[in-house]
Amino acid sequence: MPGKFFKRGPSATAGSPIRTTVTDMTEGVIWRHLVSFAFPLFVGNIFQQLYNTVDSVVVGNFVGADALGAVTSTISIVFTLIGLFIGMAMGASVVISQYFGAKDLVNLRKSTHTAVVATVGLSIILSAVGYLSTPTLLRLMNTPESVMREAVVYLQIYSLGLIGLMLYNMGSAILRAVGDSRRPLFFLIFSSILNIVLDLLFVIVFHAGVAGVAYATILSQLVSGLIIFWLLFRSHEPHSLTWREMRVDYGILKRVIMLGLPTGLQMAVTGFSNVFVQGYINAYGAASTAGWGVYSRIDSFVILPIQSMAMAITTFVGQNAGARRPDRIRKGLRDCMTISIGLTFLIVAAIYAAAPFTVSLFNRDEQVIYYGVLFLRLNSIFDPLNVTNQIHAGALRGVGDAKTPMFIMLGSFVLLRQIYLFIISRLTHSIYFIALGYPAGWLACSLLMMWHVRQSGWERKIELLAAR
Repeated sequence: MPGKFFKRGPSATAGSPIRTTVTDMTEGVIWRHLVSFAFPLFVGNIFQQLYNTVDSVVVGNFVGADALGAVTSTISIVFTLIGLFIGMAMGASVVISQYFGAKDLVNLRKSTHTAVVATVGLSIILSAVGYLSTPTLLRLMNTPESVMREAVVYLQIYSLGLIGLMLYNMGSAILRAVGDSRRPLFFLIFSSILNIVLDLLFVIVFHAGVAGVAYATILSQLVSGLIIFWLLFRSHEPHSLTWREMRVDYGILKRVIMLGLPTGLQMAVTGFSNVFVQGYINAYGAASTAGWGVYSRIDSFVILPIQSMAMAITTFVGQNAGARRPDRIRKGLRDCMTISIGLTFLIVAAIYAAAPFTVSLFNRDEQVIYYGVLFLRLNSIFDPLNVTNQIHAGALRGVGDAKTPMFIMLGSFVLLRQIYLFIISRLTHSIYFIALGYPAGWLACSLLMMWHVRQSGWERKIELLAAR
């Protein structure tokens, strides 16, 4: 629902009505704002996940099980590389949403341009790091020799194309901050379809194998990034981009870093920790590696409603913090939790029942299917635990408290998970207990987050932060 905002330009005044594509969440029915904002994110996230999922399906069916293992075994490394940037994008989104809620046009524009310049610089650094560190990271994971060569090829090509992924995500973060979650969806759907076409073209027609799906992915991501920035440059709304304003405001950059760095470090370190989790799984052979990769691809869809609602609550809280509306923040959090829990249970039930069929879409090898179904059914029943930690973390980030979720999630997803795996791997050789490493971290995080909510006067903290 378009909100009431101010006109673009030096003479803009707060509250001047104009028809826009942004959404002012400081007024209106809360649950409708959350659902209408989160639904395009959910659909968009589905298509974004299709990038790597389609890669896996194509190579698993047209190249082979080892190629499937090569592509899917890189998930943790990719998340390590882009985790830091995703956190920075979240930080930028919070800053922009708060300026939007406060109707501060000058700083709104400074923050959007600062975010874009920082994105380009960071993409160059991460591409270089990813390309150079690929062989070392794959060896840390105990990657089976049968998939090592193709895994190196896929990950190095993917690393060189990170700028497209980062441009799209930062552009989307800017639009989400002002309540526009629909237009990025349309461009993402287009580029996802393009990725499918290019995957089939490079693999079936050109016989390019793993390298082909890597090129298809980075080309499609680049298209989505360029389209969304074309949109921002063509826009006449307050968050639009112009070349003459393309500079860094170091005060705003510092604020973005302070908000985004904790989340980014948490994601990057968690991703790096999962490299070692993958190492435990890889020790059981190439079929286990491929099966775990298939599980990871499918589970990434299960968690999408939670992630979408968490992004919605971050924007909602950010805008209402800027507008000094702590009453709406508390109500929004309750609505968000209720909706997220219901959706997650429904999706988990469907995935559990369809596990054999879903896994077989990736590869027909009996051992790959066995491991994929085992991991999927064992772990998916614990996915509702993520509702508590993700939604509360999103709300905390919305009011500028990124450190608390960082410490809780690092402690749970990294420290406690690694301790669990270290101990359990010495007590038993059963892969069932190794596979429970993920849920062990989720459970710890949920318990710690609930303890924090109850013991720290968290609602009062939101009210104080929102009143600053």
